[in-house]
Amino acid sequence: MRSRQFGRNVRSHLFSPSRRRFLHFSAAAISTVALANCQRQQAGAPEAEADSQASSAGTDEPLYIYTWADYSDEEVYQRFTERTGIQVVADVYDSNETMLAKMQAGGGKQYSVLYPSDYMVQQMLELNLLSEVDKSQLTGLDNLRDRWQSPPYDPDNQHSIPVSWGTTGLIYDTTVINPGPTDLDYLWDNQSRLSGRITLLEDVRETMGAVLKSLGYSYNATDPQQIEAAYNRLRELKPAIAAFQSFGWEDRLVAGDLLMSMTYSIVGNALPVDNPNLRYIIPEGGSSVWTDTMVIPQGAPNPTAAYAWINFMMEPENAAFAVEKLRFATPNESAFSLLSNEVKESETLFPSDDVLAKCESIAPLDEATTELYDKYWTELASI
Repeated sequence: MRSRQFGRNVRSHLFSPSRRRFLHFSAAAISTVALANCQRQQAGAPEAEADSQASSAGTDEPLYIYTWADYSDEEVYQRFTERTGIQVVADVYDSNETMLAKMQAGGGKQYSVLYPSDYMVQQMLELNLLSEVDKSQLTGLDNLRDRWQSPPYDPDNQHSIPVSWGTTGLIYDTTVINPGPTDLDYLWDNQSRLSGRITLLEDVRETMGAVLKSLGYSYNATDPQQIEAAYNRLRELKPAIAAFQSFGWEDRLVAGDLLMSMTYSIVGNALPVDNPNLRYIIPEGGSSVWTDTMVIPQGAPNPTAAYAWINFMMEPENAAFAVEKLRFATPNESAFSLLSNEVKESETLFPSDDVLAKCESIAPLDEATTELYDKYWTELASI
């Protein structure tokens, strides 16, 4: 999902489900879920396969997951624990880079399932941090849409299983901004009006990429002149930016302290459910489209439970439940067919092919180019 450059990992309690219908958890949120065993499903069904894996793993050993801050959901974990008897302990991050740093420091021995984004899967493969998927232990791979059957970041899904996808865009208050933006140029064209009341992602690749796109370049530009042009344009906007912040701005937008924020579609689609004055848009000039995956790191402490979790998340009913709860798009065709018409017809949750054709996936960059992006990002933060 996403190339968030900064983040933090904490462990705490879940927010109350009553806070909003579709739970979104900030980077300060976490779930630690330990629930009792429930009656097993009869043998022969996919549920029984998950139960069989759970039995061999032993229910006394929890499943430790390291996942995105906005993917933690108590009800999803509860369904898994009721099915398998395996307790779930989840730590969260809001940065692929933060997760990678923890894995390089030996975190692979702490967690059995990780959620890296597409480009990060490639990077982790180069660093030999991921286990190869044993497909004999998986069910439901044939439910994936063609686009995700053998994605370019991991041909034949040898090391990762796609779990969600989405876009990056803008969310704004329609009671103040009307008509609203259609593209990123709106920020510069209305800089004085928005001054001090907008946030952009604390994410060098997403934010620089979006500006590059607005200039007619690729999200993954490697030309130093193009990257410098994006930096200069972003520097021009800097005085109007309240903060570079990936999470934690939501309450201020709801309260009216902010007018607009750059965000990921999982947040952009969730917030308007309880706040209909908010609207999420995908820039018409194009944006990023990301895929988040499930992987098993090298040295995972409970790989059997990890396979049980992946199978659970690939079951159409469970995948559809997660979509309805968390508002991310699913690559699971069978799960899509189970969604409500309202969700299936959402153009911001499941954009049309024409919209997606203008979007790009974030790709890994060579070391020199990465250092150039980081140099400009550091300079921008110091202004």
